[in-house]
Amino acid sequence: MSDIERQSRGAMDMTHGSPTRRILLFSLPLLVGNIFQQLYNMVDSVVVGQFVGSSALTAVSTGFPIIYLLSSLFIGFSMGATIMIAQYIGAGDRETAGRTVDTIYSALLAVIVPLTVLGVVVSGPLLTLIRVPAEAYDQARIYCMVVLGGIIGSLGYNLNAGILQGLGDSKTPLIFLAVACGINVALDLLFVLAFHWDVFGVALATIIAQFSSWVFGIFFINRKYPFIHIRFFQMKLDHRLLRQVVRLGIPSAIQECQFSVGILIMQALINGFGNSFAAGFGAANKIDTFAFMPIQSFSTATTTYVGQNIGAERLDRVQKGARRALALGTLVCIAITAVVIPLRRPLLMLFNTEPDVVAAGEAYLLRVLTMMFILAMMFIFNAVLRGAGATTVPMVSSILSLWVVRVPAAYLLAHFLGPEELYWAYPIGWAVGLAISAAAYLRGRWRGKAVVGR
Repeated sequence: MSDIERQSRGAMDMTHGSPTRRILLFSLPLLVGNIFQQLYNMVDSVVVGQFVGSSALTAVSTGFPIIYLLSSLFIGFSMGATIMIAQYIGAGDRETAGRTVDTIYSALLAVIVPLTVLGVVVSGPLLTLIRVPAEAYDQARIYCMVVLGGIIGSLGYNLNAGILQGLGDSKTPLIFLAVACGINVALDLLFVLAFHWDVFGVALATIIAQFSSWVFGIFFINRKYPFIHIRFFQMKLDHRLLRQVVRLGIPSAIQECQFSVGILIMQALINGFGNSFAAGFGAANKIDTFAFMPIQSFSTATTTYVGQNIGAERLDRVQKGARRALALGTLVCIAITAVVIPLRRPLLMLFNTEPDVVAAGEAYLLRVLTMMFILAMMFIFNAVLRGAGATTVPMVSSILSLWVVRVPAAYLLAHFLGPEELYWAYPIGWAVGLAISAAAYLRGRWRGKAVVGR
């Protein structure tokens, strides 16, 4: 497919032109899209924190890691499909890219019912396991059961976004998210303020909005990309492509899954210090996630950039793009931190104005956000490795930095120095992960991991 043809369809050819410009142009729609996506959960938190109470804020904050845990396995496999689509598009093989979409959608249809049932059944025991404060437990369970009952919308949207990103189209998912976010905000206010459905209302608003964005995406992809046909019960599963998706996706799935389990264990530690501390952590974590979105966008753009250039056998552009992405990510991360830290108190008070909640949130932001540039560098290195098809290294880096370093350090710091100091475990773990990922990139074995031509 020519560059002109791709651009006419909204996709971007990243095998030509300035790497910095390509990564930036691809990142900007992703950034705005990530902002809208995060608003799903942030709006829920703001509405319940302001109009229901701190226990409802804790419920929504502690429910999110469980929801992410049960969806992360399939999201990891979607990453494998994204990498493959980017490489096949870079090589000009649209037919195989289309069959990859058929294969991953067939897998979604096969797992969605058991995954939904599993989520609804285990949400209660998991909330007990992570020691959710008693006053927030019932609301957290309602939130989890409703959102997990409609999880197909979230998985479907993320799969569509991955397909479009692999094609080089980062703008279209933004449109779907903008519409869905507007639906979510309107329904949040309607269900909470008018109907008084509290946590159930924000959960229902979330799944309706996510389902809408998924359906819109299916219609768009079928219309704009004729070599892709998402038609339920008419798709064919290619076993060879499925094996490639599994090979690339298993490390990403394991990484996402163990990351989710790590969040739950950290949440259990944090919940043990009381409702105010847990609510403050939840509010600060939303701000932290929001601040890190530019880096997530650079990371996703870098994966697509590397995938297309690996497919086109442009290794010189891969290395040049990696250097540019590292510089962009680090500088932007430092700039965002310099803006957010002075504004931390008013930002936290958007969620809840109780002094103990705000103080707990400040403890997090001062220790984690100021060191976020380390995480930015690790993300970019991992994005390069994933785009090349070397998905095992990011998995190993993540596992070691989380389980060998961050979790043990958090418990030790909390025990010996107090709860506020446990947050230093985050940058300590990131530094270890960065060392592993950077070493793997410099070693260069990622050059032979492409799926194109296999």
